[in-house]
Amino acid sequence: MDHQLERTPTGEGLPRRAVLGGIGAAALGLTAAGGATAYARPSQSATSLTGAAIPAADKDPVDLLKRMLSYDTQNYGEGGKTRAHGEWLKTIWENAGVPVEIIETPQPDNVHVIARIPGKGSAEPLLLLGHSDVVPVEEDNWDVDPFAGKVIDGEIYGRGALDMKGANSASISAMLRHLDEGAEFDRDIIVLTDCDEEAGSYGSRWLAEHHWDKIDAGSVLTEGGWFLAQSDSTTPMLITATRQDNVYFNIDITAKGVATHSSKPIPDETAVVTLSRAVSELGEWEAPVHLTDVTREYFEAVQDTTDDRRFAGAIRLLLRTRSDWVRERAARLVVKHSDYPYLHRALLRTTHAFVIEEAGYKENVIPSSAEVRVNCRGIPGGEKPRDFLAKVRGLLADRDVEVKLVVPDGVSEEEQLASLDETWATPPADLDTDLWRAMESATEKTYEGTPFAPALFEAGTSLDPWRAKGVPGYGVYPYVLSNEQLIGMHGNNERIFVEALKQGTDFMYEVFAGFLAK
Repeated sequence: MDHQLERTPTGEGLPRRAVLGGIGAAALGLTAAGGATAYARPSQSATSLTGAAIPAADKDPVDLLKRMLSYDTQNYGEGGKTRAHGEWLKTIWENAGVPVEIIETPQPDNVHVIARIPGKGSAEPLLLLGHSDVVPVEEDNWDVDPFAGKVIDGEIYGRGALDMKGANSASISAMLRHLDEGAEFDRDIIVLTDCDEEAGSYGSRWLAEHHWDKIDAGSVLTEGGWFLAQSDSTTPMLITATRQDNVYFNIDITAKGVATHSSKPIPDETAVVTLSRAVSELGEWEAPVHLTDVTREYFEAVQDTTDDRRFAGAIRLLLRTRSDWVRERAARLVVKHSDYPYLHRALLRTTHAFVIEEAGYKENVIPSSAEVRVNCRGIPGGEKPRDFLAKVRGLLADRDVEVKLVVPDGVSEEEQLASLDETWATPPADLDTDLWRAMESATEKTYEGTPFAPALFEAGTSLDPWRAKGVPGYGVYPYVLSNEQLIGMHGNNERIFVEALKQGTDFMYEVFAGFLAK
């Protein structure tokens, strides 16, 4: 999750197309309040669970994603307004005859949606976990309306197209295809669309604390693993599912100086300058490379599947050397030759990103302090967050700045480090599960000849409540992506390939097929 500065959302949670123009709400089948109405249905299915007709548009992942994107569910750091989206999604499940409920949270217009497809067997449920909130947009930096779901040159644009309304649309439309065919499953399948994944107080942890009986499951699938392409950006190279998330923590770096009139600056006593020098030094530094069993297995799979001999050679050197110096050199070559350089850099070492900077309050006053928030992601089983923190403090020891670990209210630094140690030591999800085998089989059927491998997720998910109880959790974004699309995650012009979304929906269809009643 990224901390976001608070801002008043546009449109009070209405579908943004109704607010910003473009395709109107009526064409989407939406009322002014964001609910469903009788939109045109080109064809009807046979029957759903209870004999209700499933609209063809709901089984089309592109159509479904366009409607998802039309809802402004931006989360500015204290939770999103997801009610309108949730009420619309509830009608989608109701059209299929699936039991569904909206779970209210204490925050107004911030809701979870839980659909449950009853199964025939006694196996523990499978839970599909997707979030409806999205990070804010910088609209002026987008080439298109970020809430219109516009398709340009085979790519569909919109905030959440990748993270993770695209994955939600693939999973839901795939499930509706099964229900349309009269499928019955060997266990209950729970589809949870949660809120506050990007930030907020009422996400999956709150839900687990107050409604665990509704989300108790034997395995969970959420966002995570990347479907990588060869250098042409479209040919599948490697299908991955993540079995572990990076460790998330923040550091604040603060500089102090002399507050005075801006007409008489005092050399070497300016907080902004002092902080800038520290940021510059830290920005040029990288933490050491750490390989774990999970990342070694991942890079071995990449090495075996890439068409780029230089890239494969760099990975081979990285994995075989016993020299720290050679390992660092090999890591630089891996990043240099990778078609996904930022992803692969993030899987090799603890990363640090400068995300929020604060200083000053008036243009004719030199401020007495300046601060920057540094978001860090550590590799489980690699470098411990406490060791990374010590390295940063040592690096900046002569910079006249204070380096502090960000901790919750009432928690000491040592207590927070101990908590991070526990997260760091959490083992990866077991691969001997029905869900893992279903994903492996789905890869063989959907991406014939493309290898399937486990991976580490460089970011974070909402899986904590299930992992805390020993429930295996995995992650996929079920569509092949280019590096440019990957960069659009939480950035500008977020988008995915339309054809990749369709193929990813076929993948999810086959995943669910692994749970059909015999």
